[in-house]
Amino acid sequence: MNIPSSNFQAPETPYEDFRNSVGTMEKTGERKWVYPRKPKGKYTNYRNYVSYFLLALFFGLPFVKINGNPFLLFNVIDRKFFIFGQPFYLQDFFILALGAVTSVIFVMLFTVVFGRIFCGWLCPQTIFMESVFRKIEYLIEGDRNKQMKLDRQEWNSEKIRKRVIKWSVFALMSVIITNFMFMYIVGYEEVFTIIMEGLADHSLKFLGMIGFAATFYFVFAWLREQVCTLVCPYGRLQGVLIDKQTINVYYDFKRGEGRSKWRNNEDRKALSKGDCIDCQQCVVVCPTGIDIRNGQQLECVNCTACIDACDEVMEKVGLPKGLIRYATEAEIENREPFRFTPRMKATTVILTLLIGFLGFLMYDRGSMEAKFIKPAGSTFFIKDGKITNTFIYTLLNKSNEQKTLTIKVIAPQNAEIDFFGPDKIILKGNQILRGNINITFPEKEIKFSKQNMTIRVFDEKGNMTDSFDTIFEGPFQLSF
Repeated sequence: MNIPSSNFQAPETPYEDFRNSVGTMEKTGERKWVYPRKPKGKYTNYRNYVSYFLLALFFGLPFVKINGNPFLLFNVIDRKFFIFGQPFYLQDFFILALGAVTSVIFVMLFTVVFGRIFCGWLCPQTIFMESVFRKIEYLIEGDRNKQMKLDRQEWNSEKIRKRVIKWSVFALMSVIITNFMFMYIVGYEEVFTIIMEGLADHSLKFLGMIGFAATFYFVFAWLREQVCTLVCPYGRLQGVLIDKQTINVYYDFKRGEGRSKWRNNEDRKALSKGDCIDCQQCVVVCPTGIDIRNGQQLECVNCTACIDACDEVMEKVGLPKGLIRYATEAEIENREPFRFTPRMKATTVILTLLIGFLGFLMYDRGSMEAKFIKPAGSTFFIKDGKITNTFIYTLLNKSNEQKTLTIKVIAPQNAEIDFFGPDKIILKGNQILRGNINITFPEKEIKFSKQNMTIRVFDEKGNMTDSFDTIFEGPFQLSF
């Protein structure tokens, strides 16, 4: 194999540094602080674009409204939920529960085929760590070598200055992220009100925000990659979900072994040397401190930093790129080109159907919900040959439009409805209204002590908005 002449020199990185410890843990059990080198390359650029887009969504969506409703709001305190501008109520909890189950199934199936792409590209922990806090760290303390040097040196004026600036900016970013997170809970108007009115009027909310900000600071200033390697349950779960047909970031061991340092004008193939020149660049860029060449590991978040680092080295020494790449284990073992297998196609179809099903649950809820419940302990009364039952109605308008509603008993017929108020009910958008009605039937119409009854609600255009089945009670009749 003819290799172009190159003046490439592998970085002087002690090989034993990466063999005496695993990931972020020293052999002594102590934590090993990870100083990843700033990554660069094709995949890094793509990940940056995705991160910037998602960060723009995170910081922008609280201010987006659809038909006057927040785009996303999860106000657990006041039990107000909006998803894509659509209001959800406690009555819709089953939809949210089914949606959660659907999401879990989606994640599991997605992982079976596409591995931990979510971790490296979409996970909030990764996005905030790598695209916000890590970039701040690079800006203040410099790249890997400068950070390691700063960490080793005494607490002189330079170290104190840089650390205080970094920690202060980290704290500020944690407060900013917390405020925006709270906007998804109480709305941006309420957050601005809390800030303007101050601690005295909102002491509990301020304490809650301080607690969340402290948590964010702790995670991104100290815990960092250990969220992925030790805390996150998804990282543990993916170990039982992936198999040899799962797409992941893999090191092509058949092509790369045996490893040997690069020497100019050397025919590595004739000397039975692999393409891996043992430069350790795939290790120094890893944000979780692992060596991808040791095989698939739970700590790998598929961030692709090692792919870019390896491709850069391969290009410099004139060897083919892709020594580390997205692949399946079966592809590397069998030396077959990657193909979209029938299993992957079937799983992709199922994932698409799950997304469609979840969307159907979100939007096929109806614009009105009506319930007619007999008060606890109530019964019927008879007067002038007529039987009367009292019902408490609850009407929920799930739309943004005001509705004028009419209540009618469909079966049995010949019912009389007495309202404790106007016959026509005006219900504003996203409003819940409760009231009482008396429903009366001629005694001869009621054949059973508990008669099935259907009540329907109609809008001003005569369209039925909801229907409710209940029981109308009458006197017990003994038949012979």
